[in-house]
Amino acid sequence: MARLRDYWTLTKPSLSILVVFSSVVSFMLTRGYESFADPLYRILTLFVSGFLVTGSANAMNQCAEKDTDAGMKRTASRPIASGRMSVQAGWIFAIVTGVLGVGWLGWAFNTLTAVLAAISLFLYAFVYTPMKKVSSMAVLMGAIPGALPCLIGWTAGEGELSLGGWIVFAFQFFWQFPHFWAIAWVAHRDYSAVGFKLLPADQGPTRFTALQTVLYSLLLVPVTLLPYFSGICEYGSVSGQIGLGLVILSNVFMIARCVQLYNGMDVKQARRVMFGSYLYLPVVMLSWLLSKITVG
Repeated sequence: MARLRDYWTLTKPSLSILVVFSSVVSFMLTRGYESFADPLYRILTLFVSGFLVTGSANAMNQCAEKDTDAGMKRTASRPIASGRMSVQAGWIFAIVTGVLGVGWLGWAFNTLTAVLAAISLFLYAFVYTPMKKVSSMAVLMGAIPGALPCLIGWTAGEGELSLGGWIVFAFQFFWQFPHFWAIAWVAHRDYSAVGFKLLPADQGPTRFTALQTVLYSLLLVPVTLLPYFSGICEYGSVSGQIGLGLVILSNVFMIARCVQLYNGMDVKQARRVMFGSYLYLPVVMLSWLLSKITVG
C-alpha cells in the first residue's frame, strides 16, 4: 500500500485533478460534446486519460528534479526526493502512464487531441522543467503546457483548433501568471535556495511583481467575457445572466486580491492571491458551463 501511495503522490493528484477539470469543462463547452451518444462515458474517458498524461508530466518533473526537491522543505518528502522510490522506477511509471494517456486520447477522440497531449507533456517535462533554473521566462514557457489541457478538451469535442478552443486556452494561459507568481512569492526562500528563477524581478518579491499580477488579472476580464460574445455561451436567458454575473464578480474578486498584494507586499497577501486563484478558475469555467447547458 505504501508503494501504491507513493505512485499516487508522484502524479501530484490535486494539481492533476485541477488540470483535468479544465479539460473536461472545455470539452463540455463544445458543440461536438452535445452530439456524442455517450457523453458521460466520454467525460470519464477524457478525465482518466487526461489524468494519466498530466500525472506522467508531474512524475517526469520529479525524476528530473530529484536533488532540487530534496533541497526544499516543501518537497523533500516526495517519493523520489526522499529516496523511497528510485529514479528508474519513476521514469518507468511516467513513460507507461504517458503512453497510455496519449494513446487513449487518440483512440477515444482524435489524432489532433493526442498530438496536443504529447506536445504538452514534452514541453512541461523537457522544456519548462530544466528552464526553471535558467530564466524567469520559464513561467511563460510553462504556461503553454499548463493551458494546453483546455485546448485538448476542446479538440476532443470539436476535432479542430477553432476560435472557442483558443479562448479557453487564453483564459488558462493568462490565469497562470498571477497564480504562479503568488506561489513563487510564498515559496521564494525555498526556490532561491535551489536556484529557481520564477519571479519577474531578479530581486525577488518586488512591487513590480505585484503590479504584474494586477495587470494580468485585468487582462483576464476581456478573456473571460469572450465566450459570451463569440457564441460559446448565451447571456439572454436567466441562467446565462447568472453565469455572466458570476464571471464579473469572480473578476472583481481576483483583481481585488492582486491589488491587496500590491498594497500589502507580504507573504500573507501573496497566499491570498494563490488560494483565491484556485477558487477563481473553477468558478469562471463552471459559470460558462451554466450559461451554456441550461439554454433553451
